[in-house]
Amino acid sequence: MMENLSMFMPSASTLLSAYALASTFFLLVNSIFEQIPQWLKDYMNPIIWELQSRFCSDFIFEVEDEWGVSDNEIFRAAMTYLPTRSGPTTPSLLVGSEKKCEQPGLGIPIGGQIVDEFQGMRLTWRLYSRKTRETIWNSNERKFFRLSCKKSCRQKVLDSYLPHVIRTSQSILNKLGLRIYTYDQDYSYWRMTAFRHPSTFETLAMDPEKKQFIMEDLDLFTSRKGFFDTTGKTWKRGYLLYGPPGTGKSSLVAAIANHLRYNVYDIQLSTVKSDSVLRQILTSTTNRSILLFEDIDCSTKVSHDRVKKKEKKASERPEPPDKPEKSDAPGITLSGLLNFIDGIWSSCGEERIIIFTTNYKEKLEPALLRPGRMDVHIHMGYCTPAGFRVLAGTHLGIKDHIIFGKIEALIQAVEVTPAEVAQQLMTSKKPEVALEGLAEFLITKKSEIKRAEPKKDKEEGQDDKQSREKHRDKYMNFVSRVFCVPNRECHQVDHE
Repeated sequence: MMENLSMFMPSASTLLSAYALASTFFLLVNSIFEQIPQWLKDYMNPIIWELQSRFCSDFIFEVEDEWGVSDNEIFRAAMTYLPTRSGPTTPSLLVGSEKKCEQPGLGIPIGGQIVDEFQGMRLTWRLYSRKTRETIWNSNERKFFRLSCKKSCRQKVLDSYLPHVIRTSQSILNKLGLRIYTYDQDYSYWRMTAFRHPSTFETLAMDPEKKQFIMEDLDLFTSRKGFFDTTGKTWKRGYLLYGPPGTGKSSLVAAIANHLRYNVYDIQLSTVKSDSVLRQILTSTTNRSILLFEDIDCSTKVSHDRVKKKEKKASERPEPPDKPEKSDAPGITLSGLLNFIDGIWSSCGEERIIIFTTNYKEKLEPALLRPGRMDVHIHMGYCTPAGFRVLAGTHLGIKDHIIFGKIEALIQAVEVTPAEVAQQLMTSKKPEVALEGLAEFLITKKSEIKRAEPKKDKEEGQDDKQSREKHRDKYMNFVSRVFCVPNRECHQVDHE
């Protein structure tokens, strides 16, 4: 019997030949498929999927990276959740690390596949990328997942599994800590990295009363969702931090993020190409986050309109308008920015803190400063005695010293930023040496200010004299034009 069966079984060489032939055939088919134009692939894909759905017992969910005008939260959650479900049978994974000694992180590559199990269901995820129409403002690549399951499990996936993915991903992100995001214009998505800024309200070189006010205002905001719903207002709060460079504006932003446990979205308005792109960027941010617009007076041309109008009004002969800069994109407008901060688009999200920083508050448009846009204005001034004591405690580990009185008196007499004080305290680990160095620095700075005052007064006097002469010449020219008197004779009449 066995001998008869062996007569019908192919030999090993025959099997190898058949395998080689099949491999060659599939490689040939694959190479031909790669040569098919993209438009033909896009046309054929729906037909292929339709045929597959007729003869296959699986159901396919497509999870694209965008939903409407914002990011798809399910896609974002899957990107966080799926790497934790990888196992020995996972064919490929992305791997990377932000620091040398850090545990490597995992990600899903294009074409990567993850098989998950949930409540008796077997679910297969695969990440794809497709080309779309490219514009000067948007990338032409879009990522999406295909999630396959049994057709009988379709409703269970919608009702139980996908909410489970979202909840689990949020738990994973909470354990990973805070993140800071910056927008990649070329690929139209937010790049993120770990936010490990150590600044807290305890370490801020700020008066205790001001710190307490800010913390109470933040805590009140986070606890009043019902109030915002009742009053019909968007659940957001705007802060303006203004003051000279080095006064701790960035440190205060970090302290707010650490206090609320909110991620930070750093938005560079100068790189945004249009109002529509700005809407796309802002609507793709998450709730419970901080939207940061640093140096708002430098980030957009609209903030300078007020200053230009003042200069034009004060000048007798206004200079011709600047030539428009050559650009492929129109740029953002003041109305576009205001529309998201306090207009219809401001409702696309909730529990957000919007923070603006500037060195020159007077350069900002009044429309930006009113309540509802910048609700709280916080002046970040020069270092105070209370701020110095905080810095001495954090940098030197001391609360009092015999030289404190001398330094505090100098700080009240000299304008010095917290950054300058901190720099001097970092020169030595020994408190006595560091404090003496700070005192010498303040004394030197005070002397330089005194020496500069006579020179400044002299320059101001010269400016006043030149201004008087300019006004006199203008008056003489006016008289000569009105009375047809030569300018030389006008001087004689004026003298008499």
